[in-house]
This record gives sequence, structure tokens and C-alpha cells, in this order.
Amino acid sequence: MSAETSVPRPRESGVDISDAALLQGLLARSPLAFAFFDPAGRFQRVNEVFAAMVGVPAERLPGRAPAELLSADLAALLESAVRSVAGGAEAEGDQRVRVRTAEGETRHWSLVFSPVHDEADALRAVCLTGVDVTESRLAEEGLRRSEERYRSLVEAQSQLVWITAPNGAVQEDAPQWRSITGQGLEEYLEGGWLEAVHPDDRAHTEEAWREALRGRTMFEWSYRVRTRASGYRHFEVRAVPIVRHGRVVEWVGANTDVTPQREAEEMRGRLTDQLGAAALRTARLQGATAQLAEALTVEQVVQVIIDVGRTALAADRSAVALLDPDRAALKLVNSGGIPDVPGAPGEELPLSYTSVMTMAVNSRRPVFAESPESLVTQLVDAGGDEEAVNGFLAHSDERAWVGLPLLAAGRALGALRFAFTRPQKISQEDGVFLEALAGQCALAVERATLFEREHRTAETLQRSLLPDSLPVVGGLMLAQRFRSGSRHVQVGGDWYDAFVLQDGRVAAVVGDVMGKGVKAAAGMGRIRNAMRALALTNPPPAAVLTGLDRVFEATEEEEQVTTLAYMVVEPGTGEGTLALAGHPPPLLVSPQGVPLLCEGEPGTPLGWPASRRQFRFCVPPGHTAVLYSDGLVENRKRGLDAGLAELCSVVTEAPPEVVGNPHMLLDFLVDRMLAGYEQDDDVTVLAIHVPPTTKSD
Repeated sequence: MSAETSVPRPRESGVDISDAALLQGLLARSPLAFAFFDPAGRFQRVNEVFAAMVGVPAERLPGRAPAELLSADLAALLESAVRSVAGGAEAEGDQRVRVRTAEGETRHWSLVFSPVHDEADALRAVCLTGVDVTESRLAEEGLRRSEERYRSLVEAQSQLVWITAPNGAVQEDAPQWRSITGQGLEEYLEGGWLEAVHPDDRAHTEEAWREALRGRTMFEWSYRVRTRASGYRHFEVRAVPIVRHGRVVEWVGANTDVTPQREAEEMRGRLTDQLGAAALRTARLQGATAQLAEALTVEQVVQVIIDVGRTALAADRSAVALLDPDRAALKLVNSGGIPDVPGAPGEELPLSYTSVMTMAVNSRRPVFAESPESLVTQLVDAGGDEEAVNGFLAHSDERAWVGLPLLAAGRALGALRFAFTRPQKISQEDGVFLEALAGQCALAVERATLFEREHRTAETLQRSLLPDSLPVVGGLMLAQRFRSGSRHVQVGGDWYDAFVLQDGRVAAVVGDVMGKGVKAAAGMGRIRNAMRALALTNPPPAAVLTGLDRVFEATEEEEQVTTLAYMVVEPGTGEGTLALAGHPPPLLVSPQGVPLLCEGEPGTPLGWPASRRQFRFCVPPGHTAVLYSDGLVENRKRGLDAGLAELCSVVTEAPPEVVGNPHMLLDFLVDRMLAGYEQDDDVTVLAIHVPPTTKSD
């Protein structure tokens, strides 16, 4: 059998192409797929490459038609090609087929069909030769996808792409560019893209372009381009050199229309100018609101108002007056808010007196006087004394005024007065801002007034519930320190007590009712009174705490948390017992200044289910026991464990004369423990000192 397709080729001496061994070697060694079909289209012989391609063992194919073993699509392709060649048609060339391997991988093959004639030119077979073109096919598809992506990206970004020679001369047409600019082909090829650049931008653009050409660096620039329909538009350009073997072969540039962004920037600029004042007023109002929210007392609120008047309004003077409804008068809160000159009102302004502040309160509306003439007109029209007003103006440097009522739920609380040493134009927007500011100030004044009222009530209640003095008992010295944290916060529920029991022993207690204000102080009073009653009838600490648990459940709310440390001590010997209800451990200080924290069971706060236990706690002669509230050792910046460690460290630093004197020791501990920290809670400390015994004793 010969593999010739047309003209017989001469045979080499000693070689017979029909030799089975030669054909077998060719089929076995070749990386190509081979298959031979008889004229009827049945397989005659295949190699392993073809068998692997179609996924059928080679020994199963001879004598079988493709349709019997292969997929319908592949079988139809093979049978059609074999019939065509067997019928005398020219050899089928480069037919592409896609097959899936047994491993599930898709491979691409290029198939060629050719006739095989014998020496008599009779058709003996049709030969299929296949080449695996998967890798080249994938490379072609990758290149095609890359080109499609690039084209889509350029179109999506509305970029105008152009190409120039290494020297910057235009060599290729750029239809998109010419479509935008209206340039003809000859015009574009002759003058290039620079011809469409705005005259004012061209010189600098051309200079930058030449510099990029000389340096072979990326060219980035922005300029205006003349367009076909709408004058000039803003474009940004980026061009890069394409370098091969160290030489620039061309430049590729892309122009992006950024006109919408530029127009948006200009619009934002105009809006910024128009809204700048409003934004500034809003920011100032927010800042003032934040400052007022942190002010607790009327004094603090007034200081914020003065600061806001100076910073936000550029006012030269600010005055705050609160209304005394009983006297029908405004009383100035801050001195210096009104100049002390002839004709100026005093610290108390009757509502019948005509001024910008009384006019604002009486009318419940702002009063704006933008100039001295405006002030005279308004005050005289309201019944003021023109001669007095002119006298005030003659001695005062003020030239514009604002009076604002402080209103809360329609009720007047007082008034604000801002004065300027120059005429001041008050726009409608300024008026809205000032009214909003006055509203925030009114809320702050009302809140501060209520706070101070409750604060005074709670502080009075708390002070009244604490003992006026500590008992004087032989063989025992008692000392206490109470430092209120109420300067910036509400009154808390710290308390202490010490009293003599019927058997001569002394009971000492320090407690803490969590919470602030009148509620905490009242809770503290109930617990203290119950504590005394229980201790006088059944003094052991465990029994007292058990009784307090029952009292707490009957009188206090579930969310209320109350802790205490209670001890009973024998004067002279210092023998005693102690029980804790969720309170920090007592501190025992030796005569040598060695600190020791009590290791007894801390227990749970009052009212919590617990079996109360007491334990021995001795204060030997010369020693001092210190009971304290958590305000001594704990704050926002220092946790409880760190505070206890620091308390022990402070004790070791105390001089001998301090350690031996309970009053000096408490002063030393409080001062050192609070140094460097902002006090945010009450601090209560109670010392039980047993004097050292003498030889005569």
C-alpha cells in the first residue's frame, strides 16, 4: 500500500513501503494521529495517538465504522470526509475538531484526509493525519480576547487612541480623533493632533511633547481641543513609547474627554462659594452645640456662650442674663458683657427698661441693630430715652448689636447680647443661625439650672446623712476623709459611719450606693439607718449583712447596686471581725509602713443571693486599718487592680510620722492617689488606728 496522493514516487532501494514493520514503526513513533479507512469508511488501522484522541482502545477500531464507536458529531465528520475523498474529491485539508479526553480535558485537533493508491492507481484507503493544535488554539483565543478587551476598554472609556512615529510624526489615521475634531485625513496626517489644540494651550503642550520625545518618557498632559460641534472640550492625554531592542519604534497615545469632570469641578466651586457661608455657620452651630452639651453648670454654659460669641460670631462682647420672674428683671450672669459707660444698664435690668436684651425677652424675637442709627431708632420706637441712648453711644465703642431671647418650650429663661465694634450686616441666613444658636443656648441653660438645683438638693441630703463627728473611745483612734467628686459630676452615694456598740466595741463601715443625684443619696440614707439599727441589736458582721440583704430586697430596686465593708473592733487589743459585701478589701498598715490588703472573701453586693460570712480581722497595736470607697483606687484611666497596687506602693512611701498618725495618713493617701487624675467620683476613707501599748500598760 502506497501513501502517495497523486503522482507515484520512486521507491528507495531495499525499502518496501508495504513492509509491516516499517509501517508499524511509523505509526507507533509518530506524534501525529494516524487512521486508515477502507473505501467503505471502516477503520483499517489506527495508531495509539488517534486512539487516545477519540478515547477508544486501538484494538477495538479496525473493521468498525466510526458511528459504531464514536460520538455522533465526530463520526459524522469522519464519515463525510472519507466519503468525499473516496468519491474522488480533492483531499480534505485542515478540518478542526474538538474532542474531550477520558480525563475530561478538551483538546483541539487539525485533521487532513488524503487518498492512498496502490501502484495501479487504485484507491486502497483513505488516510487521516491529525495534529494536536490545542496550545496554538488557546494562544489564538487568548490573543483574540485580549484584543477584544482592549477594544472594549478603549470604547468604554471614550478614549481617542492615536499612533505616531518615533519622532512624533503622525503616520496612521485615527478615525475617532478626526470624528471628534472634524479634521480631514490630509490635515490630520500633515499637522497631527497638535493642530486641534487650543491656541492658548498649544505652545506649552508642544514643548512638553517634545521633551517627552527627547527623553523617551511617558507624556501626560491636559489641554483644550477644538471639536467639530461644541467649541473646545477638555482632554487629558497619556502617551507611552513602544521600545524594542532598546529603540523607540512608535508612540501610542490615548486622549480622554474630561470636560464633564472639569465642568463639575467648576460647578462645585461655584456651589462652594455660594454655600460656604452656610456651611461655616452649620459647622459653627455644631461646634457650639457640642460644647454646650458638655457644660453642666450655668457658669460653664455662660463661658461656652462667650467663647462662641468670640469665635463663631467675631463678637467683641457677649453678655448672658437670666430672668428672675418674681422680680420681672434680667440679671447679668457675666461681668464685662456690657461696657461700664454712662447710659449703660446695670447688672439688673427690669423688663420695663428698654435695651436689646429686654426687647428680645418681651417680644420673644431676636433684635438686630446693624448700626448706631438702627439702635437709636429701635430703642426710641420701643419707648427708650433717646438722650440716654445717645449718651451711651457717645462713650461706647460698640457699633452693632444682637439681642436674642433664651426660650424653652415658649418660656423665657433670659437673653443673650452680642456687640460689635464695627457696623455689622445681618443677613437672613445669619438671623436663622443666631436663632438656632439661641435655642441651643436656652436648652443648655435650662439643663444646667436643673442640674444645679438637683445637685444642691442631693449634696445637702448627702451631707446631712453623714455623721458630724466620730466617737472618741479609749484605746482606739478614728479618722475620716470625704472628698466629693461633685464639682463636675452629680452627687454620689458614698457614706461612712462609726459608732459604739452596747458591749463597748466599735462598729465601722464604709459603703457605696451606685448612682448619682438625689436617688443615690436617698438610697444611701435608707441603708445607713438600717445598718445602725441592725448593728445595735445583733452586731456580728455576718448577721448585719444578712439583715441588710432582706432590707435591700424590700426597699431598693433590683438594678440598684450597693457595696460596703463592715467591721467590729475591740478598743485596745484591735481584735475584730469583718464582712464584705462586694466592696474593695480593707488595707492594714503596720507601724513600719508595710501595707497588707485583706484576703477575706469579697462577697456580693447587697440584695444578691448569698450566704454571708465573717472572718477575723485584727488591728494589732500600732497598726491602722483603712476602709475606703472605690473612688480612691479606681477612675476612668486606672483599673481596680492597678489602683490597689498603687495604693500599697503609696503606703510604702509614707514617712514614719505619717504612718503613726491616722489623720496624716489619710491626707497622704488621698492626695497621692488622686494626684495626676481627674476626680470623677466621691472618695470616702475611714481609718481605725489602735495606739501602740506602752510598758506601763
